[in-house]
Amino acid sequence: MSNLKGLPRADIRHLVRGAIVDDGVITESDIPEVNQAKFKMMDLDGILSYEYDTEQFAAVGGMENLKNWLDIRRGAFNANSSDSGGGSDNGSVARIDSPKGILLLGVQGGGKSLAAKSVAGMWSVPLLRLDIGALYNKFHGETERNLRESLAMAEKMSPCVLWMDEIEKGLSTDNSDSGTSQRVLGTLLTWLAEKQKPVFVVATSNDISKLPPELIRKGRLDELFFVDLPDEKTREIIFKIHLEKRELDVNNFNLAELALVAEGFTGAEIEQAIVSAVYRGLSENGTGSADKNSGQQRVVSQSLLLAELQATAPLSIVMAEKLAALRQWADERNMVRV
Repeated sequence: MSNLKGLPRADIRHLVRGAIVDDGVITESDIPEVNQAKFKMMDLDGILSYEYDTEQFAAVGGMENLKNWLDIRRGAFNANSSDSGGGSDNGSVARIDSPKGILLLGVQGGGKSLAAKSVAGMWSVPLLRLDIGALYNKFHGETERNLRESLAMAEKMSPCVLWMDEIEKGLSTDNSDSGTSQRVLGTLLTWLAEKQKPVFVVATSNDISKLPPELIRKGRLDELFFVDLPDEKTREIIFKIHLEKRELDVNNFNLAELALVAEGFTGAEIEQAIVSAVYRGLSENGTGSADKNSGQQRVVSQSLLLAELQATAPLSIVMAEKLAALRQWADERNMVRV
């Protein structure tokens, strides 16, 4: 019933009836469709969007610290924070605070967006994406109103995950916009401090220079995580995930060798190397498309994939100075590695 909160009774009947009509029953598998239909009824499209496709952490290589952190807090998030705990006569039962959210900082392509989607998948709740850039309006006060309405709508969809991608783009620390960004920041910080509904914020950022200090201090969000480049073992896992995703037999590949050659690659760069190898193999074999019967298996080889990796200049080389500065910033603040 928590997935139907915020709707009038007539709309609830309509949604439930629609879910039952499809296959004669309503089950947990109908929840994503019900949530999407609810989202449309509440007219949330635009600044706030419903992300239908979430992920499971099985599709994310590494990030064990983040996975464990989220798993510990899963029960607290799903609990009704207003009724949870409350204490006892001897004060031995603690009140359970609902988790507020996290900030994921790291290199582009490191998996921050995938992690945000995986939080919603892991906790089995809707994922909403707030387009920070779309908030801004030329008329005075409209930008702040857009944010307040979006946050209020997110609360109506609770419990949910609210994903704020590249949050620094809407919270600039300069004064070039007549103070609008500062007022937006103030609205967001007030909401984070006072919200009562289970809305878990996942903010992602690539540019530390534009992050306001008011947002990143402890207490605003529960934890700050640094998403670094994947280590060798994690790169093996990433190769395995993306090869299997394309129905390629991982037993035909030397994952250890691939991971070694891909040192300094992000997860996105590894995936793109596999995609490029598939295209190159199809082209060299005179196949215009990936025919499942003839199979991609015969056209993608270890040597072809190694060649694609060696032809790629990863961001860790192209933007080495920026990455070094990012790591130093994270180390100085004792940020938790994912």
